[in-house]
Amino acid sequence: MNATDRTPADLLRSALAADPGRPLVTFYDDATGERVELSVATFANWVAKTANLLQGDLAAGPGDRVALLLPAHWQTAVWLLACSSVGVIADVGGDPAAADVVVSGPDSLAAARACRGERVALALRPLGGRFPAVPDCFADYAVEVPSQGDRFAPFAPVDPEEPALIVAGAEMSGAEVVERALADAPGLDLTGPGSRLLSGLDFDTWEGLSAGLYAPLAVGGSVVLCRHLAELSEKDTAKRIESERVTATVR
Repeated sequence: MNATDRTPADLLRSALAADPGRPLVTFYDDATGERVELSVATFANWVAKTANLLQGDLAAGPGDRVALLLPAHWQTAVWLLACSSVGVIADVGGDPAAADVVVSGPDSLAAARACRGERVALALRPLGGRFPAVPDCFADYAVEVPSQGDRFAPFAPVDPEEPALIVAGAEMSGAEVVERALADAPGLDLTGPGSRLLSGLDFDTWEGLSAGLYAPLAVGGSVVLCRHLAELSEKDTAKRIESERVTATVR
């Protein structure tokens, strides 16, 4: 990171300037066998497109609340950074009825209908695939995001001191997210660029979000994000740690 990085979106911009080709997020779903690897450049492109969707098509801006009803997944990580880019509040697992926008996975669509604002559904299929049939009253993320612009500029400056993230009832500003991620890094054995953390934690706590995204990003490292890691045997987990050149784990 640079000394001027005050928000998670700033951290991503610094990572992109430093080494766009290195891996940032490698995602496994051990219930389906899916593996996706995203370089810094590829991840940043998804973030830019999603931020353009959020700001443009969904008309979200600073101070608005986006309820993210999503599991630990690479697309959830994209949405978290897109929210930071626009300046909206990412409310992880938040109440859809109190949100301006809801972003839902396939298992939470019924709850997401409580949102009176814009609704976006993610199929969470391999390679970012679409729903076979778009859920009623939702926009399909996989349909809407590809046509969005590859570069993003916020309509209004993002204030790092304004609320940016809510998780497990705790609200944090963008600056606090960055500060806490940096403070967490030593305890996660993230020592700087080249550090590679395997995380099997969900995204419903700060600990899961920090290990699965923010702390590796803050130190110039990368994450191997594993959903349904309990499906994997200890032997196969050890093989993954070796093949992915993991330097630290949290489960």
